[in-house]
Amino acid sequence: MSSPEQHTDVAIIGAGPVGLFAIFECGMLRMKCHVVDALDMVGGQCAALYPEKPIYDIPGYPSIDAADLIDRLSEQCASFGPVFHLGQQVTGLTPAEGGRWLVETSTGTRINARAVIVAAGVGAFGPNRPPLDGLEQFEGKSVHYLVRRRMDYAGKRVVIAGGGDSAVDWAISLAEVAEKIMVVHRRPKFRAAPESVARMEQLTREGRIEMVVPYQLAGLEGADGQLTGVRVATLDGEEKVLDADVLLPFFGLAMNLGPIAEWGLDLEKHHIRIDQATCATSAPGIFAIGDIATYPGKLKLILTGFAEAASAAHSAFPLVHPGEVLHFEYSTTKGVPGAA
Repeated sequence: MSSPEQHTDVAIIGAGPVGLFAIFECGMLRMKCHVVDALDMVGGQCAALYPEKPIYDIPGYPSIDAADLIDRLSEQCASFGPVFHLGQQVTGLTPAEGGRWLVETSTGTRINARAVIVAAGVGAFGPNRPPLDGLEQFEGKSVHYLVRRRMDYAGKRVVIAGGGDSAVDWAISLAEVAEKIMVVHRRPKFRAAPESVARMEQLTREGRIEMVVPYQLAGLEGADGQLTGVRVATLDGEEKVLDADVLLPFFGLAMNLGPIAEWGLDLEKHHIRIDQATCATSAPGIFAIGDIATYPGKLKLILTGFAEAASAAHSAFPLVHPGEVLHFEYSTTKGVPGAA
């Protein structure tokens, strides 16, 4: 027996930072929101993968931890009374009467909305695992794909593998608490932000980080899930062992759109193609924002997703309030509706 339909103005799929800001932007335009997320908490990757990781490109915050950013965004949208449906995945998105959309979830929740904003980040995500024999016995014990608490690594010998932002940022951060940090990368050039790379290089000169370049992971040593060493090798096959307690392989996330791929939207390489000006997808009344949305020149930044959230909300307004003229006003002029 199916659950009764819950009606709302906008259904938001994804409760990451961009989805949370979309609640605020919709609320500023008097549009109520129901929000669905497969995780059992809000925050998306920021909460699930790197809550203590500092973020440096949020306007007004020279540095803010991911978890703190989610707290601020949650506080910002709370006055608009969003209804969250957490721990459930959207399994169906079908047209409903009157140009509306019916959102159905894995737990039987049914949400009838006039507009839908897809803010699903990279969809279902998981780590790209290095192809190492016996890896599974160490996972979750001394091989980790994310850092939840920095102090878990205090006094430990940590090997970080990878050449992107996550590898570089965590090398810098954990150098403050770990006994030793070793960064393994197959070439001397890193794909991280130049300022971060420069900081890592400075820490290397100070002896606080050891660069293991050009090497790649070759094997693991240890027993009962506890590492004692990480074998690395050059492209020529020259091997050596790094004495280590922990391995952090940062090789990016495996992206899986899941049911989103079956919704009939115009896709491009596992992303939803949108109109940049309106964030509209190929289906009337459905918008996409954040990392899952693509258009020429797209920058995958939280900052970009915030701007897209505002555009999508304004584009949804005439669907929710047909015939009503929207007079654009700055928040400093009209304040926050309903706030004390």
